[in-house]
Amino acid sequence: MPGAKKPIAVVLLSGGMDSCVTATLAARHYRLALLHSSYGQRTEAREYCAFEEIASRLKAELKLRINQNYMTAIGGSALTDQSIEVPLASPLTGTDGVIPVTYVPFRNAHFLAAATSWAEVIGARKIFIGAVEQDSVGYPDCRPSYYESFGDLIETGTRPETDIKIETPLIGLSKAEIIRQGLLLNAPLELTWSCYQSSNKPCGACDSCELRRRAFEQAGVEDALFRSTD
Repeated sequence: MPGAKKPIAVVLLSGGMDSCVTATLAARHYRLALLHSSYGQRTEAREYCAFEEIASRLKAELKLRINQNYMTAIGGSALTDQSIEVPLASPLTGTDGVIPVTYVPFRNAHFLAAATSWAEVIGARKIFIGAVEQDSVGYPDCRPSYYESFGDLIETGTRPETDIKIETPLIGLSKAEIIRQGLLLNAPLELTWSCYQSSNKPCGACDSCELRRRAFEQAGVEDALFRSTD
């Protein structure tokens, strides 16, 4: 119907590249309800800054920041435990059958649970998350089967009239393909933050920085974030 209002979708927005492109994709067909979690991660403040800037650029209708700092108490990850050192990038990271120390145990389930609760309250029928299967070698909660199973849980654990589906539009793309997709969509990639270690200037040495550097290189474009911090 001409002039009909778009439906609303909850989008998990960390402030990183994948979630930024996912939010930009979702904005084509949905009004945005952007959800950000502060869970005690090392770069918490910087990621939240990126979230706010991206939300402003995409003109999000709703924003919600939730505190899940109990993940710090649980520990077990270099991202939430200061006593565990963030490792330097390695070509073998995640490919040798060992889960990296930057894995936050079952993190995406916590994010999705909060997103489901909010979606049910505001009447959203979709939850978008920027999961990438390429990451699943190291992170078990990035696999397609994970989201299929969580979708079954949502169906079982919500009101009978609730119909919420999880969307993972980037799940089959490489990081370089995600960048190309973002450029086509005019996603504000320059506002995103990827570094695990630093909140001022990207360290350029952690796994996440290396993945980003390699992806921009493969995409054949310059990374404005690194250019702006030289």
